Amino acid sequence: MTPLLTVDGLDVSFGALRAVREVSFTLDAGECLAVVGESGSGKSVTARALVGLAGDGARVRAGTLSFDGHDLTRLREPQWRRLRGRRVGLVLQDALSSLDPLRTVGAEIAEPLRVHGVAARQDRAERVRELLADVGVPEPGRRAAQYPHQLSGGLRQRALIASAIAAGPDLLVADEPTTALDVSVQAQILDLLDRLRREGTALLLISHDLSVVARLADRVAVMYGGRIVETGTGRRVLERPRHPYTRALLDAVPALHAKGTRLSVPAVPRPHAGPDGCPYAHRCAAADETCRTLLPVVSGADTAVCHHPLDGPESEQTPVRTPVRTPAVARSAARDRRPPGAAGRAEDLAERAPLLEVDAVSKGFRGPDGSVHHAVRDVSLRLGAGEAVGVVGESGSGKTTVARIILGLLPPDTGQVRFDGRPWSGVPERERRAARPRIQAVQQDPLGSFDPRYSVERVVGEAVARAGVRGRAGRRTRAAELLDRVGLPAAVLQRRPAELSGGQRQRVAIARALATAPDVVVCDEPVSALDVSVQAQILDLLADIQHDLGVALLFISHDLGVVHHVSDRVVVMKDGQVVESGPVEAVFAAPSHAYTRTLLAAAAPTATSPADAEPPATAASRPAGSA
Repeated sequence: MTPLLTVDGLDVSFGALRAVREVSFTLDAGECLAVVGESGSGKSVTARALVGLAGDGARVRAGTLSFDGHDLTRLREPQWRRLRGRRVGLVLQDALSSLDPLRTVGAEIAEPLRVHGVAARQDRAERVRELLADVGVPEPGRRAAQYPHQLSGGLRQRALIASAIAAGPDLLVADEPTTALDVSVQAQILDLLDRLRREGTALLLISHDLSVVARLADRVAVMYGGRIVETGTGRRVLERPRHPYTRALLDAVPALHAKGTRLSVPAVPRPHAGPDGCPYAHRCAAADETCRTLLPVVSGADTAVCHHPLDGPESEQTPVRTPVRTPAVARSAARDRRPPGAAGRAEDLAERAPLLEVDAVSKGFRGPDGSVHHAVRDVSLRLGAGEAVGVVGESGSGKTTVARIILGLLPPDTGQVRFDGRPWSGVPERERRAARPRIQAVQQDPLGSFDPRYSVERVVGEAVARAGVRGRAGRRTRAAELLDRVGLPAAVLQRRPAELSGGQRQRVAIARALATAPDVVVCDEPVSALDVSVQAQILDLLADIQHDLGVALLFISHDLGVVHHVSDRVVVMKDGQVVESGPVEAVFAAPSHAYTRTLLAAAAPTATSPADAEPPATAASRPAGSA
């Protein structure tokens, strides 16, 4: 059978930079190929090249680049427009910038229906509501009438997925489609994608979430340095990786390690490879001169491009644990590696006087029709000095609203926040101003929180100045010290945020937060957009900061594995209320509330390989309207 998509020798260059090098793979109808790798490995550039959106200045070359018999290298923009949306759908990671801020969500989703003539005008509104319901958007009729800025990040991402699948494409290119989603909604989206795959839609999935990959992928391609360094079936690659880089990615998954275990491997300086050598040589403990001078030859479809693959007897005896695990199971599996004294840490911290107290706060927002949406209802929590408290819950549960109330950016309607024994909410800003440096924030999207015109020196320098450091030279020295604290060289000071990778921007955000020597740092989804290797570095960095500086962390995340790894105690929220709280080990091992049990179950989808499931439908058997 001829593959639906054939890629052979794909190269994408931006000037002298070769972002993608000699990438080759095929994809059949009803098959899912997952592409994994850290930030900058070439995953997204590859995906965009396949839909004619590599970007201005990009030079795309390939021996073969075909879709259903069409030579994609010869298409002009009008031809691409007829293909995109109708036969090839694209889901991008950044929903806020992908959705038109001047159009309602309903109009955005209806566009491919209109442009490609998929639905009659009188049927579009109903079809839009059906699509929103399919991707798990509550109250689809009301949400369709809203604008992107009125939706949470998770709702925006779901709307973007609905737009991508609206015309029933034959190929869906999904670039981090579940990054902004909580575990329960993520499970619903994965079920939808799996259903589309079974009905014959080909799925090219780009994700740094290896549990998502384990759930959906028939085959996995691992990218590093613009090249594919390992390919194979999903089960083989995730359970018995042959390339050292693939093994490093799996070792960085926080759900597979006990709290306090370091996730990232300290960098050991090694010589970089030449232009014809293995791109991973400078990070590989097994690298030798052959690795640095000669790229290994690809020997088959299920293989690692490595001179020293991990396929010996020891690797066969110690397979990697599957990343599809609940945090409680992972904790039990890694109990032997728990640091001394970790078991009683939560109890010891709980006995300390609270540094931050949230007492029965509520907050409502009035909608255009005059109705009030109660985002937060009678929420209470406490945070002690040096403690890490995780806040989990699905999108729209009120987590971020609570964070904004704690930061003093929103006043509660009822209830009170106290900081260091003094009222923090319900007081004039001038009374909080002196203590503001003691509470800082790290946002999910640091790029959106930075002024794009500013250099890193100015971004961090403003916070340094707020801490009382005077003089440009003094602020620059202190900014360089902070960058060193978060593992960035001083040369980064002269760069702008857009010139940095996602992991580098998040480190700058942490450096800025530390500039005022805070007692509390509120982290709102600080690692959700990062690949597992960079996420591991950031989580280790936060652990070091907490240990060395005694900073208390309020850690908001939808990733239960991350929350389990970071937190001493956990607060579970649903529909604006706290439904369960307690030491993280106790709550995750024996949850008392049904919703917590649902979250933990959603975090551990079935590990059945897609290859073991029923075969995809043929084109003739696909439901009407699905092509």
